[in-house]
Amino acid sequence: MSGRLFIVSGPSGAGKSSLCAALLKKRPELRLSVSCTTRAPRSGEEDGREYHFLDRPTFERQRDGGAFLEWAHVHGNLYGTRQSDVEKLLADGNDVLLEIDWQGAAQVADRIQKVVRIFILPPSIEELRKRLSGRGQDDAEVVEKRVAAAEAEMAHAHEAHFRIVNDTFDESLLELERIIHNPGNNILVR
Repeated sequence: MSGRLFIVSGPSGAGKSSLCAALLKKRPELRLSVSCTTRAPRSGEEDGREYHFLDRPTFERQRDGGAFLEWAHVHGNLYGTRQSDVEKLLADGNDVLLEIDWQGAAQVADRIQKVVRIFILPPSIEELRKRLSGRGQDDAEVVEKRVAAAEAEMAHAHEAHFRIVNDTFDESLLELERIIHNPGNNILVR
């Protein structure tokens, strides 16, 4: 029996990574498809756990060879999901979680029929700016670029089957769990 594919998207700072990490702890039967990236690992990240960290020539070789189900250029780096990784997890009967941007979500939805798209939104642009600044990872100029990119990304939230405004983390996590547990028969599944 083939598993189900869930895509969680949303702008940087909306809380999608934190929500996905908490969901995976509560739902160990759910499998995360680990994406590839050309960005450098952040402190505490490990190759193969958060991402497969690839140098640019390797990523481009794999991309040009058709290895990626989706890929995108985001904030100066390349990100992508290997098709073989997702197909193996699904074929083994696992429900699979992809945490990718809206561009990748659209690419995957065009290539895989049964997919449930979930978009995580911040409660406001002001709160998003506060969260991005509070991370301490980027200077003010980079934060403003991320806020501008987030506004453009949020214009695509309507393309998802479900939208969660991450105002209160625990409530947002419960909503995400509910969707994963029972996405319902009344959603449009392509």
